[in-house]
Amino acid sequence: MTATSDRRAAEERFQPVFAHLGAVAAYARRRGSRDADAVAAEVMTIAWRRLSDVPRDDPRPWLYATARNLVRADARRSARAAAHGTGEPGDPATPPEIPELDPALADALRSLSRVDREALLLVAWEDLTPTQAARSLGINPTAFRVRLLRARRRLRARLDEASNGSHDETTHLDLETT
Repeated sequence: MTATSDRRAAEERFQPVFAHLGAVAAYARRRGSRDADAVAAEVMTIAWRRLSDVPRDDPRPWLYATARNLVRADARRSARAAAHGTGEPGDPATPPEIPELDPALADALRSLSRVDREALLLVAWEDLTPTQAARSLGINPTAFRVRLLRARRRLRARLDEASNGSHDETTHLDLETT
């Protein structure tokens, strides 16, 4: 094989990975990134450099795991800078408000632990199966299913508390699937 044919093969292999650029940017935005487009671009750069590590069947779990690591690293840098008085004013400490989301659901999600929230969001917003979400988190699929079940129960409890025991079905994520 020549260098040209190797490059062409890599570019063809990268096309279906790159097709997820918008989904990765949306993921980063929903996780509170200050510059979701830059995170998505960096994820794609990493994916290009490590193309052999990116799963062929569905690259999304790998891409989301990479984006999660970048968003967390940026949050840590911002926190350190703020602690030293060099941070920018208005650095988000929590994910931004999402106007389309029902306020009761948004509050209930914010009240959950980061681990519970991520399990729910990978399935509900990122549209991953529990097996794909487990792969994204680097955990066993059975462990993820248990985590998801517990997170759903906690979310239901928070929603019940918020509505004083009355269940409003319109405020729930699709909690009964998978």
